[in-house]
Amino acid sequence: MNVTLRRGRYLARYAGDAADLRAAQRLRHLCFVERGGAVPRAGGIEADAFDARCQHVLVEESRSGRLVACFRLLPVTGAGIGGTYSAQHYDLGALADFPGPMVEMGRFCIDPAVQDADVLRVAWGAVANYVDATGVGLLFGCSSFAGTQALPYHDAFSLLAARYAAPRRWRPEVRAAEVFRYAEVLGPGLPDLRPAMAQMPPLLRSYLAMGGWVSDHAVVDRDMNTLHVFTGLEIAAIPPARARALRAVAEEGHAGIPAGASGGDI
Repeated sequence: MNVTLRRGRYLARYAGDAADLRAAQRLRHLCFVERGGAVPRAGGIEADAFDARCQHVLVEESRSGRLVACFRLLPVTGAGIGGTYSAQHYDLGALADFPGPMVEMGRFCIDPAVQDADVLRVAWGAVANYVDATGVGLLFGCSSFAGTQALPYHDAFSLLAARYAAPRRWRPEVRAAEVFRYAEVLGPGLPDLRPAMAQMPPLLRSYLAMGGWVSDHAVVDRDMNTLHVFTGLEIAAIPPARARALRAVAEEGHAGIPAGASGGDI
């Protein structure tokens, strides 16, 4: 068992075989299809062509082995940015010039029956271990809002437009056929922060707290029944206090991560 992190009741480890991958795909189906309303998938699994190229991380209860969360990591350099999941929805040509390794984090989900903040902490600790081991300079992915209607997230999108726009040199451009250009529609006004943050998906809140930035538009993804925004986090720009806290979680539960870990072993 390739354990990367232990904390409290939970451990994070890499998927080691096809059975591990299938367990992650079943949890994804529960979260995204059965609960999230995505287009049904055959066989009760949520899978795509990117799975074979990714490193899959499983978060489990230490004693029972119950899978409570999962996500996948796809390492990439600038020349390969067009081959990522996010590049299906966004024009990421600007990131071809990013000076260093990047990793795309995707299909992040937590079992809806589990309400424990330590699950998210363990997941981020595992990401921190991966970043430290591989020298990643940019973590990115698609942060998803449930459903395809923007109105319920008016305050959240207003806050993203006002405070969290991507740096111009890395800014994703429009590629998808159906988008919500919230930066144009909502303007620069600052909304009430409390409802705005309450409307944010937990994963996106974590990105933003560490200095993350987003695209200036949301993609309407009817296949996944979501609105999502491209989200980037430059590792060097993480505030020192946040970096220390994240590294403390990783070091507290660190159980070893292989040098040069990468995707494609399933």
